[in-house]
Amino acid sequence: MRSPMTRLRLGITLFKTMGIGWLASRVLHSVYTRWLACLYEPATSWDPESRLRSFGGALADPAEYLQYRREQAPAFFFSRSEMPGFAAHLRTCDGEERPLLRRCGEVSDGRMIFFGELQVETGFPPDWHRNYLSGEKAPADRHWSRIGDLEFGDVKGIWEANRFSMVYSLARGYARTGDNRLAESFWQLVLDWREHNQPMQGVNWKSGQEVGFRLMAWVFGLYAFLDSPATTAQRVYALAEMVLISAGRLERSLPYELSQRNNHGISTAVGLFTVATLFPELDHSGRSMRRARRLLEREVRRLVYDDGCFSQHSTNYHRVMLDDYTWAVRLAAVSGRPFSQALLRRIERAANLLFQLQDPATGRVPNFGANDGALVLPLSSCEFGDYRPALQAAHYAVTGRLLYEDGPWNEQLLWLCGAEALSRDDQKQQRTDVAASTGGYFGLRLDSDFAFIHAPPAFMHRPSHADLLHVDVWWRGLNIALDPGSYSYADPQAELLAGTRPHNTVSVDGRDQMVRVSRFLWVKWPHCCTRFHGSGEGGAVRCWEGEHDGYLRLDHPVLHRRAVVGLGADHWVILDRLSSDGEHEYRLHWLLPDFQHRLDGERGELGLQTSRGPYVVRVGSPDGPAALSLASADSHSLAGWFSPTYAVRTPALSLSATFAAMNLLIWSVLGPPLQDVEFADNRLRLILPEGIAEIECGTGDGSIVEGIEFAGATSTFLAVS
Repeated sequence: MRSPMTRLRLGITLFKTMGIGWLASRVLHSVYTRWLACLYEPATSWDPESRLRSFGGALADPAEYLQYRREQAPAFFFSRSEMPGFAAHLRTCDGEERPLLRRCGEVSDGRMIFFGELQVETGFPPDWHRNYLSGEKAPADRHWSRIGDLEFGDVKGIWEANRFSMVYSLARGYARTGDNRLAESFWQLVLDWREHNQPMQGVNWKSGQEVGFRLMAWVFGLYAFLDSPATTAQRVYALAEMVLISAGRLERSLPYELSQRNNHGISTAVGLFTVATLFPELDHSGRSMRRARRLLEREVRRLVYDDGCFSQHSTNYHRVMLDDYTWAVRLAAVSGRPFSQALLRRIERAANLLFQLQDPATGRVPNFGANDGALVLPLSSCEFGDYRPALQAAHYAVTGRLLYEDGPWNEQLLWLCGAEALSRDDQKQQRTDVAASTGGYFGLRLDSDFAFIHAPPAFMHRPSHADLLHVDVWWRGLNIALDPGSYSYADPQAELLAGTRPHNTVSVDGRDQMVRVSRFLWVKWPHCCTRFHGSGEGGAVRCWEGEHDGYLRLDHPVLHRRAVVGLGADHWVILDRLSSDGEHEYRLHWLLPDFQHRLDGERGELGLQTSRGPYVVRVGSPDGPAALSLASADSHSLAGWFSPTYAVRTPALSLSATFAAMNLLIWSVLGPPLQDVEFADNRLRLILPEGIAEIECGTGDGSIVEGIEFAGATSTFLAVS
């Protein structure tokens, strides 16, 4: 327990960091949850007869309501008349339907995919209150405000099944086969959830974002299975009541969700926008539901930066935001009331940014920032880490142009944008270097390589990880230098993955670059400065250099400056300079895939036998040899692990080099084996297949890289103004 004085100091720090608005929203939410939620959102029971018939019109009778939904309801992404022809188009998207149909069968057999990759035995229907990560079970008869997030283990282990992501697989299978058993499975899941989740009772009513995701899946299933014999009047009537009650929960949760300044507010607003657009018969008051449109316009201005970066500092949450907005943009277009051009342009920039950070061979992007395994719209057979489905659909939705050639990623495009999108033959975009300077995403491209650097000039929204100057390296479709991921938000050991030490950067005295005060909150936010970013003569050299001030808070302040140099087709040189007036322990870290390997301590080299050929990571310093250590799959910690998605981890190689010094220069060379590396007279000399490279290193407070000679050409770089 923190003492009163400690809590006071923490409150002052939070006020300085987050502002009065954020603190006020937290206080109001706490008051509402503790004292008012049970009054304004009382626990009740399902009663469609009294709730729906009070609206009159089509809702007066279930049979009339089903006829209304089939013949007069607002248009969705796909129509009843289009569904019979979907099968042929879908076969052009993936060519092979058996894996999907097998997954549909697994859903009915009680096996579901959590977080994009983790197969879980849930039973059919699943136990909606069971935590499938811990085995615990939350109460179904307690008001949602009386259940803590971690009271019954990691709540995400409960919420994942309740997002109803399996509905998209069932709908995709039904469109291919017309098998009514898939429609029956959908309705059994919906009605069982209804039976075991009375209004406002249980943890599944706790989060507005979760309610929004669930609503989107229910609506998708309703339209996909509308003509199936399994879709009866009583079932549709019951679902309409579930939509009505869920919309009320979204309305009440909106202030808190918006205060988080991330996907929570967006997803909640999209859920409300969906109800307002597709269920006008339920919108008896209308004002708060229809304001979702104004909020979506506002949130894209607040949270998506001019350079396309997103407030959550995470590639996976960036995709969640794009899926949310793609859904909303398409829904608005189909209804004949499109969003503003300003919103469309901002989403275009956000989609283009991830496209530029993407590995073209696999569709993957750096596993940057927090990753909770969310995939809002699983509408293709592509792997969880393949971002092409989301980016193709998002880009087309806001521009009418495609990013990629035909492939399985086009299935999401078909579902959301219609068959006409598949016939487009656009000039596809090319990838270049990236300089998203507002959010601090930088990228350098060589022939077969890509390097990503995180260096935000100043955080406008709360940071996700303490990972300044982290570098990802990709080579021939392999992510060689990895971001560790998140693994879990509830595991105390996994919290360390958000710190500095597991990332590909330098930590000082074992400390993080900023100060952590809770699971999702850092204070004392640092700043980065990009000194230069560009290419040398002939494009054979790429270079970025910058610094951060995260360690200037120490008693003996440390300035960390890093340069990333790309040479030729596939070699990278990373130079780190640490400057201080006192001695510190400096630890350089590289996280690498778990390939067969050999560590040569004398040469400071780790050799990897990858699936694409041999690769080496070599570390050294002109100030003396490094103390190298290598860890893999440590059973007592998360050292030597890589988490590609939530609750999943695989072994990795954690290579660290430790130095004790005041001022220090460290160099790392990553690439296929090279003949030699040596440092003399402030010049780093490398013999590469394309020729000899020499990097002239500056001293003192000047740039690390003064100039580069490579293959007979000399490159110099000017400071960024």
